[in-house]
Amino acid sequence: MGGCASKPPRRNPYLPPDSPEQPKTPENGHRREDDGEPSVVGKASPFYSLSPVDNKKSPARPSSGNSTPKKTPFPPPSPAKHIMTLLMKRRRRTDHDGSEVMAGLDKRFGLSKQFRDHYDIGEEVGRGHFGYTISATCKSGDHAGEKVAVKVLPKAKMTTAIAIEDVRRELRILRELSRHSNLIQFYDAFEDIDHVYIVMELCEGGELLDIILTRGGKFTEDESKNVTVQILNVVAFFHLQGVVHRDLKPENFLLKTKADNSQLKAIDFGLSDFVKPDEKLNDIVGSAYYVAPEVLLRSYDTQADVWSVGVISYILLCGCRPFWARTESGIFRAVLKTVPSFIEPAWPSLSPLAKDFVNGLLNKDPRKRLTAAQALCHPWIRDHKGIEVPIDIGVLRSLKAYTLSSPLRKAALRALSKTLTTNDLFYLKKQFIHLETSDRVTVDSIKTALMKHATNAMKECRIIDYLKWLTALELDQGDFYAGAVNVYRLEGLDRWEEQARSAYDIFESDGNRAIIIEELASELGLSPTVPLHVVVSEWIRHSDGKLSFLGFMKLLHGVSTRNHRKLR
Repeated sequence: MGGCASKPPRRNPYLPPDSPEQPKTPENGHRREDDGEPSVVGKASPFYSLSPVDNKKSPARPSSGNSTPKKTPFPPPSPAKHIMTLLMKRRRRTDHDGSEVMAGLDKRFGLSKQFRDHYDIGEEVGRGHFGYTISATCKSGDHAGEKVAVKVLPKAKMTTAIAIEDVRRELRILRELSRHSNLIQFYDAFEDIDHVYIVMELCEGGELLDIILTRGGKFTEDESKNVTVQILNVVAFFHLQGVVHRDLKPENFLLKTKADNSQLKAIDFGLSDFVKPDEKLNDIVGSAYYVAPEVLLRSYDTQADVWSVGVISYILLCGCRPFWARTESGIFRAVLKTVPSFIEPAWPSLSPLAKDFVNGLLNKDPRKRLTAAQALCHPWIRDHKGIEVPIDIGVLRSLKAYTLSSPLRKAALRALSKTLTTNDLFYLKKQFIHLETSDRVTVDSIKTALMKHATNAMKECRIIDYLKWLTALELDQGDFYAGAVNVYRLEGLDRWEEQARSAYDIFESDGNRAIIIEELASELGLSPTVPLHVVVSEWIRHSDGKLSFLGFMKLLHGVSTRNHRKLR
């Protein structure tokens, strides 16, 4: 849902003709807007359906020959109906404005109630599990005479506090983020006793999924780039605002018009949420084929969206899904365990950069996965038209870690930064240009840069407050590269071992020195009561007391609190 086109049940042309259908999955308290993919929550897909649903009724139980027949000609009247009616009367009341309020569930959204005064209602153009979409014509105002799409959400289906909060959050996100050209434009919202109405621009080009099916999954690299760039542009934008979509898939991207080069629009923020820079989410939501491994492990952030973009890119380039199984549990196992195959018929004819790009998005370790901003700087697409590389919140996380590091770790990171390739520096230069003033990156310059792009969503995620960790920050370009470098991302590349050795050689000549045990203990976060010589013995070269290569590698990565506990 969320769009403007209704689709009949579809069969995936890439599945064997005898493939069974996919079972429906439980709602788990979360609402859905569409009848799309088999999903972690929500209704199963009529298109990617995998195994049959057993709808057969159990055979009637035969009556026992020893049972005693009832002597009354009619069964006694059941009190259940009357009891339920009484309970419903007790649970509900009507507010002075006519709005119905369930006990403990306030379904009032504070919206205008004059929807029909402003719009002439047209035909239904789409229907999903939680609501439906109609077309309408605006009677007055800035959009007078314009046809719009109206998502209609019945309040009767908002049966839990979670469902109600989902609607409130979706409205907040649409209001704040819809200024982006690749995101569905929000116009207004209304309500009455029975429904919530979300008024948006009408997209007449259909879903991206329709185009994929029409073409049989055949896109050229340039066509795939055009689609991927638009998706990454909008994903990077709402990640900067602290919003994670959590249900990115081809059904949730609409084409504005039916033209071949139509603009793409992201829709359906019904499962989206706000996430702070250091926060992790843990509820499992999304669609099975596109869900990231860390979502299934219940610890994830905005990087889960990047995985979904990787799945979409894989499909665009070769016409097949990277993870497939006949059951939903099988899909999840594949997502968690298997590596995407690049032996499908289309891949040998595609460029090595295309494969490297998709690999960067589908890394199972979210720390090693490209961020949306990094993906826009990848050599495969960075020269494509329409690229907008925004500020990457991941850079702020790296700068925070750098700020809190010991002089020893800073020296190690400076050595590593001197081994960066032109491709690595392309991304960091973009970030430096965003954040610097007078060739220096400071707390004030970062705040100024963020405020240029800030929305209330960014304020809700307290991203500006996050900068309190960067007190007294002042970095020139070289130090910025050292502070912003993503060690885990470099570790995921084939050249990492050679690069790390080169960085250690530079560190040996420029920064290595005899280790002060207390300084290293401080870097590790160890307490004075821990036997330090036992813990750090493998970090130090016994011949001269300097940092060994193994210690250098561990120092680059930093040590988490969990590792502290293990060391103790």
